[in-house]
Amino acid sequence: MTAGDTVEDDLNIGVIGLGLRRNLATAAHRPGRGSAVVAVADLDPEVRHREAERFGARLATGTYQRLLEDDTIDAVLVATPDDTHEAIACDALRAGKPVYVEKPLGITAESCDTILRTAHKTGTRLYVGHNMRHMGVVRLMHRLIARGDIGEPRMVWARHFVSYGGDYYFKDWHADRRRTTGLLLQKAAHDIDVIHLLAGGHTRRVNALGDLLVYGDLPRRAPGTPRPDGWLREFEWPPTARRELHDVVDVEDASVMNMQLDNGVIAAYQQCHFTPDYWRNYTVIGTEGRLENFGDGPGDTVRVWNTGPSGYRPDGDANHRVPGAAGSHGGSDTRIVEEFVRFVREGGATDTSPVSARMSVAAGEAATRSLRSGGRPFDVPPLDDDLRAYFERGQR
Repeated sequence: MTAGDTVEDDLNIGVIGLGLRRNLATAAHRPGRGSAVVAVADLDPEVRHREAERFGARLATGTYQRLLEDDTIDAVLVATPDDTHEAIACDALRAGKPVYVEKPLGITAESCDTILRTAHKTGTRLYVGHNMRHMGVVRLMHRLIARGDIGEPRMVWARHFVSYGGDYYFKDWHADRRRTTGLLLQKAAHDIDVIHLLAGGHTRRVNALGDLLVYGDLPRRAPGTPRPDGWLREFEWPPTARRELHDVVDVEDASVMNMQLDNGVIAAYQQCHFTPDYWRNYTVIGTEGRLENFGDGPGDTVRVWNTGPSGYRPDGDANHRVPGAAGSHGGSDTRIVEEFVRFVREGGATDTSPVSARMSVAAGEAATRSLRSGGRPFDVPPLDDDLRAYFERGQR
């Protein structure tokens, strides 16, 4: 069977946007095993023709509307820049195409609500790509909390060390707040969603501090200049040695965020884009213990301390290995696309949640307003009750 072959039972998928998240298209292309990429849309002609040839797609177009007009396409993956999600997702929903929107759902709470309202009005299925809910480390922590290993969660601390931040987020459109709101939304949407999942609630009130501590004064490219050769293949060190940043750099490269959740849990999140290492660290403290991840990849550990009191103990009372899986992001990209395909076919409950996706954006937006207002607290706008109920019952 060649790369472009499909069988009658394959779900025909169209992919809009083939940039940094093209690995989603790779995960979705399983001809003869349930789904196949049959159409691609991208503004870059070289990219769309190369990817169309790789997948054996029958349609390669520079206008996503042309893709949505194809009646043979069963579902759509949207992996375009964040500021385009609202328009593309709503057009896909109105065209009756079940749609996967890569995180974040939007760049404001209102843009998310517009997408949710459109999905509700049209009855077309909406799925949001918070793939970290499918990562082994997150699933393991969630399972340990659910079975009561640390009692009832009351505090969550999350730290995100982003060693490649100056390359991934300050050399392209991510550095422009008009297109992202800020990295406390764009980059943190995953982590806020994980905090909500582990804590069992959504953020109600936030305050935050942050600044552009390193990348604000480094050399930038002239407007319209292509990204440097070797981008995302060669990395400069130390961070102050980085050159050829995006011509607009007005998002913060370091931030701290405090959250009060609707179930009383207190949480804190920290993000830094000029650390020497790249990983996430979550600590959850409950009424009967705490757990913490040491590394976030296969073979790393989640440690649980639930006896005491005692002094410092490097090993937990129980140490659990993070399970491994093949594929990008610890196998989570494969699992999330499989869930999307199943959801398109059958509907029903999913591990990801459009409600939680919206709430993570709303929390990140409110926190960004706070840090740009000297740390003043802001309430997170609630989601309309009817929309919440519709999505929580499986979009029925």
